[in-house]
Amino acid sequence: MSLLALGLNHKTAPVGIREKVTFGPDIIVAALRSLTEQPGVDEAVILSTCNRTELYCALSQPENDGVREWLSGFHGLELETISPYLYSHDNRATIAHLLRVACGLDSMVLGEPQILGQVKQAYQTATDAAASGKLLGRLFQHTFSVAKQVRTDTAIGHSPVSVAFAAVSLARQIFSNLGDQTAMLIGAGETVELAARHLHQHGIGRIIVANRTLERAHSLANQFDGYAIALPEIPSHLAEADIVISSTASPLPVLGKGTVESALKRRRHQPIFMVDIAVPRDIEAEVGELNDVYLYTVDDLQEVIDENMRSRQEAAQQAQEIIELHTEEFMGWLRSLDAAGMIQDYRRKAEKMRNEVLQRAIKQLQSGKSPEEALTFLANTLTNKLLHTPSSQIRQAGFDGEMDLLEAANTLFQIKNTERR
Repeated sequence: MSLLALGLNHKTAPVGIREKVTFGPDIIVAALRSLTEQPGVDEAVILSTCNRTELYCALSQPENDGVREWLSGFHGLELETISPYLYSHDNRATIAHLLRVACGLDSMVLGEPQILGQVKQAYQTATDAAASGKLLGRLFQHTFSVAKQVRTDTAIGHSPVSVAFAAVSLARQIFSNLGDQTAMLIGAGETVELAARHLHQHGIGRIIVANRTLERAHSLANQFDGYAIALPEIPSHLAEADIVISSTASPLPVLGKGTVESALKRRRHQPIFMVDIAVPRDIEAEVGELNDVYLYTVDDLQEVIDENMRSRQEAAQQAQEIIELHTEEFMGWLRSLDAAGMIQDYRRKAEKMRNEVLQRAIKQLQSGKSPEEALTFLANTLTNKLLHTPSSQIRQAGFDGEMDLLEAANTLFQIKNTERR
């Protein structure tokens, strides 16, 4: 059994590629079932966020590009389209990569906390779909424990830096006084909620929350004295917005060029600042061509994020040390699985010998032999049978000069040279 991590992220692929291979909540269960039906794929977890799509698999046979082909085929893409952007890890590298991801060391925003919740949700979805088993279950539980330790023992999450924070920071650079501005937030997930919280803390004048589920929009808007609308109502209210931050799970854009053009006319071409955090994108790329729109995607936030993450670098080094330690710990458990199988096989062999000799000893008792004679026969015969093969192999190793094997036998059987007479 081996581990595999295959994927792409914001470091290896632009948003235009990433949005082609996302797994929305409506398809991820079917995807997990399809993936685990592939030859050699025994378990799977799919992590799909705006910044990454990653497949974590437990394989019963070495990777033979089958998972790569499945990923491209599931999304109706040629493998050559995404292959240059993919990375893959196996065994030890898979463990280390997942730990780095869950601790936020591989995120666009160093140490951001949202990714751990996304990893937990990905694992829960796989578990509910019966796609995750003993190996990935142990790996992800180990990951959650290590991530908790990193958060506790380092300052990796102390600075208020996230994609949402970066978007609000950029808005504050563009608008000197947020108190005079209206922000429209599209979506009602964790990232949008964080953006709303940051905007509220910095005195935003008014918040409009637009969401597919109006009840959820009301729930979020009420926290920040905002106003809730449904997605179809966006065109009627867009002209009111000076700031638009969007992060939905929609597979298609929720804002098109025509809608924005109409809003700009009603605003008499007063500029709108837009941040599209979603992958796939919520706002059509052509919107960025309009003269009075400043459109940023998650990739464009990198510069802002860089300015706010320097304080986390030292903590990241400490976190990396913790990760290396616990990667080796898990590798030890993984290697012990092979040893466990060997121990079981050896025990079965010994038990078979025991049963055979025991039956012969019982027959001796039944034929009139004394208990002492039967017990002596049992002890001597069983000892000889158990020691025959190891003794022969050690003798042959000595004849062949295989000193490493002799030393291993010495360690395995705890033979003390000093006790030899």
